[in-house]
Amino acid sequence: MQKDKVKEQTQGYFVGLMNACGFRNKDLRKPLIGIVNSYTDVNPGHRPLKELANYVKEGIWAAGGTPGEFNVPAPCDGMAQGLGMHCVLPSRDLIAASAECMARAQGFDGLVFLCSCDKIVPGMLIAAASLNLPCIFLTAGCMLPYDDGQNIFVTPDLKESIGAHNIGKISDEEFSCYKENICFSSGTCSMYGTANTMGVFSEVIGITPFDSTTTLYCSSAKIKQARTVGERIVELVQKNICFNDIVTRNSIINGLRHVSATGGSSNAQLHVCALANVMGISLSLKEFDEIQKDIPVIAKFKPSSKYNISDYHKAGGVGATLKSIKRHLYLDEKIVMGGSLGEYLDKFNKRVNTEIIHTEDDPLYPDGCYSVLYGNIAPGGCIVKKSGVEPSMFKHTGPAVCFDSEEELQDYMVNKKIEPGCVLVIRYEGPKGGPGMREMSIPAAMLVGMGLHTSVAMITDGRYSGATRGPCIGHITPEAWDGGPIAAIQDGDIISIDINTKTINVDLSDDEIAERLKNIIRPNHPAKGVLNAYRQIVSGADTGALWLYGKK
Repeated sequence: MQKDKVKEQTQGYFVGLMNACGFRNKDLRKPLIGIVNSYTDVNPGHRPLKELANYVKEGIWAAGGTPGEFNVPAPCDGMAQGLGMHCVLPSRDLIAASAECMARAQGFDGLVFLCSCDKIVPGMLIAAASLNLPCIFLTAGCMLPYDDGQNIFVTPDLKESIGAHNIGKISDEEFSCYKENICFSSGTCSMYGTANTMGVFSEVIGITPFDSTTTLYCSSAKIKQARTVGERIVELVQKNICFNDIVTRNSIINGLRHVSATGGSSNAQLHVCALANVMGISLSLKEFDEIQKDIPVIAKFKPSSKYNISDYHKAGGVGATLKSIKRHLYLDEKIVMGGSLGEYLDKFNKRVNTEIIHTEDDPLYPDGCYSVLYGNIAPGGCIVKKSGVEPSMFKHTGPAVCFDSEEELQDYMVNKKIEPGCVLVIRYEGPKGGPGMREMSIPAAMLVGMGLHTSVAMITDGRYSGATRGPCIGHITPEAWDGGPIAAIQDGDIISIDINTKTINVDLSDDEIAERLKNIIRPNHPAKGVLNAYRQIVSGADTGALWLYGKK
C-alpha cells in the first residue's frame, strides 16, 4: 500500500506533490482510495455524481482511508443522436483506458467507481477487471418519470413521438411539451435501456450494492449508500479483496441470466462479451445465447411494458427478480458488501408485486429475452431482443429496401413511404463501417411511432438503443465493411426472418452472394482522428467490439 512507500526516498515526489494538494503525511499513511468519477453537468445520468462523491469521501475518511477524486469522460447516447454517435461506443474503451492509466500512475490502493449510463458502466467494469484492485461501483440512481396527469412518460416515449409527429398523430405543441418534460430530472433514464441494464448487471455480478440502480437519484437512501460504499472500500483494501475475487465466470453468468430474465438491452451482448474477454473468460455470441436461452422472462420494463424503473424498485427491485430465478443462479458467488449471493437472497424479505415481477411458474416468456440468429446474411450471428417484438412479427418475410447509412434511412422515412411488409436493411454501420457502430435508435423508434413495427422489420450491422422495441435485428456479423454478406443484398431481394428457429436468410445462393461481393464498392464513411485508429483495430460485434483491450 501507499503507506509503505511514504518513507522511501524514491517516493519523495509523491509525498511532496500530494502535500501540495493539501494532503498531510499522516493522510498518506492511510489506504489511498481513488474515486473514479464520471460527473459531468451535460449528462443527467451523471450530474448527481458531483454531490455523491462527497458522501463517498465522508465514508472513506470515517473508515480511516484517504480519498482522492479524478474524472473520466461520460458521453450521453441520447445527446449524441445525430451529433456524435460515431464516438459513443469507442468511448467505452477510452473510459476504461483513462481510468486504468490514472489508477496505475497514481498508485491507488482501492477504487470507487461512480458511474451511470450506457458506455460508462461497462467501460469502468473493463478498467476494474484490468486493474484487479479492491473496487466498488456505485450508480447515480434513476430519473423521476414524467407524469402529465393522465400518463407516465419516460425517455423512449420521446423518440417514438418523433415518428408520431412525423405522420401528424401529435401536434407541434404536444411534441414540444414532450421534448421539454419527458426527461424529467437528473438520474439515469427511467427505463430498462442499456444504462440500467448494465447498472443492474453490475449489482448481480456482486460489485455494486443492491438497489443502487433502481433507487431514485434524489433519495436519502442514495446518500446512505454512498457513505456505506466509502466505508466498505477501506475494509476491502485492508482485507485485500480484489475485483477478481468478486467477479468470476459464474457471477458473469448470473448477471447475463438475470439480464435475460428481466428483458434487458441487446447492447448487453457487446459489453458482457467485452468484459469476459478482458478477464480472459471465453464468451462468444454463441456462448452468450447458450447461457441465457432457457431462462424464463419474469419481468419487462419500459419501453417493452408500461412499468418504469421506479415501478421496478417499488415492486421489489433486483432482489425480487433474482429470487424469482434463484434456481438458475450460482449462489456461492461473493458480493462486495459481504457474504454471498445465496445468503443475500435467503435474507431477502421485501414485499413483491407479482403483477410486475412474475414467478418462474408464471413467466412472460419461457425461454430468454434474446434470440441469436444465424443464416446466410449473418454467418457469424446477430441478435434481437425478442421480448420487445410483437409475437406476430416473430416470423417475417419481405423484400429488402437497402441503405448504406442511418442518414439515408432517416431521409427515406421522412420523405418517402415505407411499404408494410418490407425489410429495411442498414449496412456499413458496424464497428468499422460506421465507424463506431452507431445505434439506429431514432429510426427504430420512428417505426413504432408510425405504427409500422407490426409489419416492417429492420436489420443492421450496427446496433440499437436499449430503449428499442419492435423487430429490430442488430450486430450482424461479419459487418458489411469486412465483406459480410449483408453488403450483397439489393433492393427487392426476399429476406426471411424466423425468431423461433433463430434464422435469418436472403433468398440467394452462396454463389450469387460471392459474385455480388466481388463488385462491392464501400461507401464513403470518413474516419478522422480517433475514429481512424478505432477502425484499424476494433474487433467484431460478436466478441464485444473491443478496441484498446482487444487481442492483437
